[in-house]
Amino acid sequence: MNTVTDESLESTRRMLAMCEEAKEAGISTLVMLDDQGEQLDRINEGMDQINEDMKDAEKNLDDLNKCCGLCVLPWNKRKGKGDFTKQLKDEDGFGGGDGPRIIVDQNGMGPTGGYITRINNDAREDEMDQNMQEVTGMIGNLRNMAIDMGSEISQQNAQIDRIHLKVTYLVVSVQFSRTCSAHVLRLMSLFTSIKL
Repeated sequence: MNTVTDESLESTRRMLAMCEEAKEAGISTLVMLDDQGEQLDRINEGMDQINEDMKDAEKNLDDLNKCCGLCVLPWNKRKGKGDFTKQLKDEDGFGGGDGPRIIVDQNGMGPTGGYITRINNDAREDEMDQNMQEVTGMIGNLRNMAIDMGSEISQQNAQIDRIHLKVTYLVVSVQFSRTCSAHVLRLMSLFTSIKL
């Protein structure tokens, strides 16, 4: 009987140690996810700044085209492309946030009569019962951490999708601006050769 009690006690100690390891891994994962969210926020802000710079460059190209063309022909007028920052607005503020939700203690979790059936009614059974109560609380915390991780990952995936759309928009915008600037440069070289 003592051997079984000792093995059971050792099992509850191992469970407690494994839960502690899992908690540490969960905390470090939440910290890394938070850091990753902040990086995505910075990338998003950079994309918005590039968009503003592209709008300025396109305006300057339009002004230069007006100057070289003396007037804007109706077929050269571009319809407003809109602003992707309005369409892809960050309404839910990813990254940062309130931080992870970790519940450290839930007073009185578990059944009132204890987790184990008492046979010897000694200190080993008291420790087993206490270990089981701690394991139950830690499992609840691990569940909450897993929910937080899933939520943060979903938010970051949505943010990455929006960043991808912004990159696609900017690539098209840069290609269009490059084509326009090549056209303006050809017009300018034509004007300079005619004036000579």
